[in-house]
Amino acid sequence: QVQLVESGGGSVTPGGSIRLSCMASGFDFRSNAMSWVRQAPGKGLEWVSSLTPDGSYSKTLDSVKGRFTISRDNAENRLYLQMDNLRVEDTAMYYCAEGWGKGGARGPGTQVTVTT
Repeated sequence: QVQLVESGGGSVTPGGSIRLSCMASGFDFRSNAMSWVRQAPGKGLEWVSSLTPDGSYSKTLDSVKGRFTISRDNAENRLYLQMDNLRVEDTAMYYCAEGWGKGGARGPGTQVTVTT
């Protein structure tokens, strides 16, 4: 079955950077679009970014555009999210998800905290 394991989260000050990684197994990773979604405390699940199977096309939430970059390594079955110039409002649990959008299977998540 689909298995997704996120890593790389942590605590940073505003303006800092974090790179999230997601290890995928149990499905044909290179044939699937993949996404990152997040959930802030007390809020619903929010889509962040999606990427086509070959990595040639992506879409990103307007509020993180220019700061977050999604990428993938199909040889390693890994999905990445490079997050730069982080803001306090980016604080959330981040999940990688199978497919395009926020409806697919997700991993357990990794916490990102941006605090002064």
